[in-house]
Amino acid sequence: MSDPESDTDIDPVTLEILRNQLESVASEMGHVLIRGAYSPNIKERQDCSTALFDADGRMVAQAEHIPVHLGAMPDAVDVVLEKDPKPGDVFVVNDPFAGGTHLPDVTLVSPVAPEGEIVGYAVSRAHHADVGGSAPGSMPPGAREIYEEGLRMPAVRLVAGGEPNEAVRDLILANVRTPDEREADLRAQRAANARAEERVGELLDEHGDALLDAFDAVIDYSRERVEGEIRELPDGTYRARDVLEGDGVTDTDIPVEVAVTVDGAAIDVDFAGTADQVDGNLNAPFSVAKSAVYFVVRAVTDPEIPPNHGCYDPVSISAPDGSLLDPRPPAAVVGGNVETSQRVTDVTLAALAEAVPDLVPAGGQGTMNNLIIGDRSGEFTYYETIAGGFGGRPSKDGMDGVQVGMTNTLNTPVEALETAYPLRVERYALRPSSGGDGRYRGGLGIERTLTVETDATVSLLTERRRTAPRGLAGGENGALGENLIDGEAVPAKASVDVAAGTTVSIRTPGGGGHGDPAERDPDARERDRRDGKVTERERGTDSGQEGGTDSDRPDECGNG
Repeated sequence: MSDPESDTDIDPVTLEILRNQLESVASEMGHVLIRGAYSPNIKERQDCSTALFDADGRMVAQAEHIPVHLGAMPDAVDVVLEKDPKPGDVFVVNDPFAGGTHLPDVTLVSPVAPEGEIVGYAVSRAHHADVGGSAPGSMPPGAREIYEEGLRMPAVRLVAGGEPNEAVRDLILANVRTPDEREADLRAQRAANARAEERVGELLDEHGDALLDAFDAVIDYSRERVEGEIRELPDGTYRARDVLEGDGVTDTDIPVEVAVTVDGAAIDVDFAGTADQVDGNLNAPFSVAKSAVYFVVRAVTDPEIPPNHGCYDPVSISAPDGSLLDPRPPAAVVGGNVETSQRVTDVTLAALAEAVPDLVPAGGQGTMNNLIIGDRSGEFTYYETIAGGFGGRPSKDGMDGVQVGMTNTLNTPVEALETAYPLRVERYALRPSSGGDGRYRGGLGIERTLTVETDATVSLLTERRRTAPRGLAGGENGALGENLIDGEAVPAKASVDVAAGTTVSIRTPGGGGHGDPAERDPDARERDRRDGKVTERERGTDSGQEGGTDSDRPDECGNG
């Protein structure tokens, strides 16, 4: 319930009703966006997020979409608040140094004013498959400056007082490779935000000022719940270190260090010791680092706590200025959002494993396995993050072939992919034995093999190709990922021009195992063998470290 010292006094039953109604607004926004989008990246993979904010820019309710989006959304609202928003405005922003995360993630912020007075803000964020830049898909692996990564938009009015700003629209569409697709996706985002205003208006008609009181009450409720959860964690400072495998310019390991301090009802997360910002594109805006930490806090507290601003109030985060996690412009950042965010998640969870070993799994795949294929004429741009192994858990095996950490997308179904793009799926299957052995086995990675049926550019932004997902409590590491073009290995971060008929294979990492492999239940091992989750070689060794090959017969994979 709300704080008894606050100005709001809503009984628990009414609060629960209002909370669910507010969350339904955010969820319905997401449905409108997904159903109205044109690009497979949004309508099929659902690489988008929606949320509702109050008039002060505090998140009140969010749909459960993409973790790396949601923790960073408040920064976009803060930037818009500085622009004197008016009813009927719609702001567009993607600038990573002023409210955004990376350039393909385009955010629309709309004042919610159903009765003429702003009572909140509707926010939608979606990954657009191309926003310009030096390579199709706007994720060039070797970028050294943000100017190479696409069109950079500070918070500007896409709609002003209900009237579309055609000049801004024309500017955007003139700088992207697939303008029709971009226009349709932006229109879907506008529709999502408009639906929020419509639904909030209906709730105001039903509840009156009690709805606005509920904004404060639900935030207070979540804050109190999270603080109670943090108090149950043992006080202390917990440290961990991990690395990224080069920045696309060099192959030098890039350290990420964290100290997590639990003190009563508060958590402080300090990234001192993390590398300075790098020449390549793995720099992560501070908003991305915050998103990763918020995700971890949500992961080790009660998942039933309503997600909103109150969840994050007890958490403080710091990173050195000019570091990998708080870079200065014009740093390239497109890989920071997708790959560095994963490592921040990994290292923060690893630190907390000492504090709450019964809650933290072994290392997951630790990468989004970003694959971008497009042609330079602007006919198509395909983007996919490919699932992999979830780490073995303290009481059960890790999940096979799922999105892990800071991404929560679906896959692009084979039928949709082959209909929309000049691509043919040759193989889409789990990798036997890619999960680390342990009392509880790590989840299996995936192999996704495509034939490119036209001349195109293939771009890869991946990790865990030489530093394996870690086992925990005696469990073995997960298998490394691999990138192949026509059967030849290519670097973790690469951009390659290919001819029609070229085959691209991505073999994603498995999750680390949890616990001593000698303690694994023999019945579980027999199920692994029967279900094809281990190779013939492993059947004789119970090793868990062999990756799948073309001779293996893995289960077919559905949604990643």
